Amino acid sequence: MDNTDIQVDVIIPTQTKYLDLIGSIGERIGKEIDNYTGDKKALAYQLNLVLTEATTNAIKHSAGGRSPVKGEDKVRITINIQDDILEIKVYDHGQGFDLENVPIPDFDHPQEGGMGIYFIRTLMDSVSYKRLDEVNVLEIRKKLR
Repeated sequence: MDNTDIQVDVIIPTQTKYLDLIGSIGERIGKEIDNYTGDKKALAYQLNLVLTEATTNAIKHSAGGRSPVKGEDKVRITINIQDDILEIKVYDHGQGFDLENVPIPDFDHPQEGGMGIYFIRTLMDSVSYKRLDEVNVLEIRKKLR
C-alpha cells in the first residue's frame, strides 16, 4: 500500500459490535503501508488499539445519555495518510469532554475509564479534541518517518 495518499471514511452505528471492524481496518493499514520504516506489526497493533479505544469512547458517550436525534446515532471515523503523516479523526455527537482534564490512570489502583485516552496519547504523536457546531472531533496524528 503506497502511503502517499490514503483516505478511509467509515460511518458506523453507535453499537460496540462494530469495534472489531474498525480495529481491523487500522491493523490492515499498519501492515500494508509500503514506506513505513518502523515495525509494521507494532504499528498495526497500535492502530487497532487506538481506533478501538477512540471509537469505544465515542460510542459510550454518544448522545450523552439522552435519546439521540436522527443522524446523531452514528460515529464517523476518518483515516488519512498524506506526506508520511497518519491522521485519524473520530466524530460523534456526544456530550464532549475536556481532553486536558483526563487524568493519567493510577496503575496501582486501576479503575474503569481513562485508560483509552492514556494509550492513545502514549502511542501516537499528538491528540487533540474540539467541538465544531454539534459534533465532537478527536484528532490523532502519528508521524510515519
